[in-house]
Amino acid sequence: MISELKDIQSQNDKRGIDIQKVGVNGVEVPLIIERKNADSQIVSAKARLSVTLPHNYRGTHMSRFIEILSEYSQKNLLGVDIKGLLADVQKKLESKSAHVKFEFKYFINKKAPVSEMEFPVGYDCSFQGDLTGDDYKFILGVKVPVTTLCPCSKEISKYSAHNQRTMVKVKVSYDENDIIWIEDLVEKIEKCGSSPVYSILKRCDEKYVTEAAYDNPKFVEDVLRDVISILREDKKIKFYEAEVEAQESIHNHNAWAWQSEEKSEI
Repeated sequence: MISELKDIQSQNDKRGIDIQKVGVNGVEVPLIIERKNADSQIVSAKARLSVTLPHNYRGTHMSRFIEILSEYSQKNLLGVDIKGLLADVQKKLESKSAHVKFEFKYFINKKAPVSEMEFPVGYDCSFQGDLTGDDYKFILGVKVPVTTLCPCSKEISKYSAHNQRTMVKVKVSYDENDIIWIEDLVEKIEKCGSSPVYSILKRCDEKYVTEAAYDNPKFVEDVLRDVISILREDKKIKFYEAEVEAQESIHNHNAWAWQSEEKSEI
């Protein structure tokens, strides 16, 4: 009988070391994402689910993580009730803290600026939840590609200027009673580059975005400061982390900038 099998994980460990996070990683799950002004989008996500482990326990019960993920998936609550998921993890694994992170690709339909031809653009996103006791924190993460054009190159060059594909990574935390739509956050970040990027461009569109970038040159420092400005203006955001990395076209390295702030510290 299963009940007669020895519970090795619950054996006492004498090394006196608490483990901050232990669990499962890379679990593939279907995730429900609420969309702005549209039906929900179901995406393929990879989950990492963990708890704190007191020093007196040898191990945690890994199968219970999958059981809880399965239960929430069958109820169509994965991605919808992250706090409830973590509360169940706390209870069933008898832990003070529970943590989850979902990483997924989210698609937003995007029109070309002149031809208005439409095709979805995929953005790397993440949901992260942390529950310690009754203290819950949710973090939304997005990775947004933009075009940047070098102001120095434009100033010193007789012909044109070099540009980059630049990645802007942003994480924001806000109250559980508020909501920040992925679509809105992506749109705000795209405006911080020299130009957005698109999945489909006809010649008229390519002319438009090339000239738009040339008229709006930016260093990574410019992009980061613009991103910080819009995040500071949003009263819902309690914490943010922003990272900008330009994949240089004429250097054998990338340009990079980063900043993180709690609103209470500003």
